[in-house]
Amino acid sequence: MHLTLHLTARCNLRCRYCYAAPHAGGDMTPEVLRAAIDMAVAMNQRERPGLSLGIVFFGGEPLLRRDLIHQALAWCREIETSTGQLFHYKITTNGTLLDEEFLTSPETRDVFVAMSHDGLRESHDAHRVDAAGQGTFDRLEPVIDRLLARRPYAPVLLVTNPDTVQYFANSVRYLHRRGFTYLITTPNYGAEWDERSLAELRRQYQSLGGWYYEAMMREEKFYFSPFEVKIGSHVRPGSCKAERCELGRTQISVAPNGKLYPCVQFVGDGTDDEYAIGDVFSGIDAEARWRLYAANGEEKESCAECAIRDRCNHYCGCLNRQATGRIDRVSPVLCAHERIVIPIADRVAERLFKKRNALFIHKHYNELYPIVSLLEDTSRARADMR
Repeated sequence: MHLTLHLTARCNLRCRYCYAAPHAGGDMTPEVLRAAIDMAVAMNQRERPGLSLGIVFFGGEPLLRRDLIHQALAWCREIETSTGQLFHYKITTNGTLLDEEFLTSPETRDVFVAMSHDGLRESHDAHRVDAAGQGTFDRLEPVIDRLLARRPYAPVLLVTNPDTVQYFANSVRYLHRRGFTYLITTPNYGAEWDERSLAELRRQYQSLGGWYYEAMMREEKFYFSPFEVKIGSHVRPGSCKAERCELGRTQISVAPNGKLYPCVQFVGDGTDDEYAIGDVFSGIDAEARWRLYAANGEEKESCAECAIRDRCNHYCGCLNRQATGRIDRVSPVLCAHERIVIPIADRVAERLFKKRNALFIHKHYNELYPIVSLLEDTSRARADMR
């Protein structure tokens, strides 16, 4: 289970495509923070006894409230000592406030860091701007070096927009050259995509298909989310459906005011309670929680006859709501994206399989690959230190 703590609604950036409503609002109080953690521990021990509980620090920009991060970590460690409940931690940040102290302090050095970055300067600075409207690319250059020196497996989160789609492939290449090996990319499904921008998106994915193939042939270890997920859905039929959106089941988001929601994209300005499923003081509304989960699991009428529905991301209620305002209505942009990326990923996979590429086969057919890969990298790092 993962508990996402929206520590603040405030952010020091004004990203032009941000789905979160306004860049002002309340901060979480220590009372809400502690009640949220206590509630999640009780739920985890009841529903998933013995399993680690994930604590995710989110915003706004969570590093604006480092004090709450430290309080949460201290409280979790007390719980761990007294009850044996295990925790793991993650923060999603725009990176501008990420410093050496956070990355090296004994209190926070085990917090997994995911950073948002849109690649090339032309792409990044088009949307990821500060309060004065200035791009943040230059400010993040030293941050990338600092982050990867301390967290070599930190993922980068890249959003593609219609007006920057022409930079997509080179942005991925740039971030990979900078040292990121976990590249999580997504189109902005809430934007206005037209035939021209979607055609360009196809060309960009075709270019990335060549990049992916060549990198795999060089036996470079990396994870590129659009291709890995779609190749996995071919290698393991039904895996997309099996890993369906767990809307409110294994992930609970806590708004700054303590209200509970089934995912981060449902936390807004507090005026829309349609998707609220309780609060940290009175507890979770089980009926509302499972009603949303069941409704999200129903097959969408528009997808019933689709040949790729079992490999498609149409089951994600959070994404559907972001794009269409409803969890049961799939965005036409999502349909277009899936029809673009699946055949390209399949062609790349077929080429690599025919070549009997050892890394490709190991990566996609060996369930122990993540563990083996980590052990190999750890051993290599220790050897380099000697």
